[in-house]
Amino acid sequence: MSRILPGTRALRTFEAAARHLNFTRAAAEVGLTPAAVSYQIREIEEQLGFALFARTSRTIALTPAGAVLLEASVEALGTLHRAVGRAQKLARGAGQLRVSLGARFATNWLLPRLPQWRAAQPHIDLTFDITDQVRDFDADAIDVAVRFGAGAWPRAVAHRLFDATIIPVCSPRLLAQGLPLRTPRDLLAHTLCHVDCQVDGVPWPGWGMWLAAAGVENFDERRCLAFADSSHVVQAVIEGGAVGLVERDMVAAELADGRLVRLFDIGVRMAPQYAYHLVHAASSGQDARVLAFKAWLLAQAGCKD
Repeated sequence: MSRILPGTRALRTFEAAARHLNFTRAAAEVGLTPAAVSYQIREIEEQLGFALFARTSRTIALTPAGAVLLEASVEALGTLHRAVGRAQKLARGAGQLRVSLGARFATNWLLPRLPQWRAAQPHIDLTFDITDQVRDFDADAIDVAVRFGAGAWPRAVAHRLFDATIIPVCSPRLLAQGLPLRTPRDLLAHTLCHVDCQVDGVPWPGWGMWLAAAGVENFDERRCLAFADSSHVVQAVIEGGAVGLVERDMVAAELADGRLVRLFDIGVRMAPQYAYHLVHAASSGQDARVLAFKAWLLAQAGCKD
């Protein structure tokens, strides 16, 4: 999470320029023009009395002195970011808990349950950091996170919530059109869509995997529509008449109200260790707010601590 630290613009500018070895890319990152970055680097060099970059007409490179300063700058900025994050947590006090989680989980799973949280913990307000990126609990001022993975994150404690069961769904309108959907092989006459992504290098289950589980071998997934996000799969199913592979727990509301219909009693999963986890820093295991949220979330997920 990008955060401007007071009094560190020159140091951030140097660090970005040294990391990119390109003033244009560094300028885009720190919100300056390339000319301003070049001027600021020259000003730093004049103040220090030695060169940080070796410049030619086409390239720039760090000098040995610049490399030493870059290493120290990265360490100093990291220390400051973590300190500011910890200070923000202290400033929030006992009445707020900041939760980092993906948009799909937030919208489809957590949001419908928030009234129960407010009833159970009226004195703890939740604020949200919506992202699938792994956050630094200190530097990014995050108290807890919900993440999908194998449950191993550095300096963190993970509590398993539930795995992702992938099922085929369609719209009631598609069923009403009369095209057969009595057996898994009937799916081959339909437009099929799924999510195309990886978790830790492991592919997300697609139609090839599901059809193999259903006894239909050698399916070519290049025939499918592949989306980077499951919300697009759901939209294609509801509005476009496709059949989609989605996470069962993320479409519970659509299944309950009839906007989606589950096809066949077959679901597939990734490797057993992959699941949704509640994650928090090892150092915050006794924080009363974290303990309250953990107990509530585990209960909502139907699992025991």
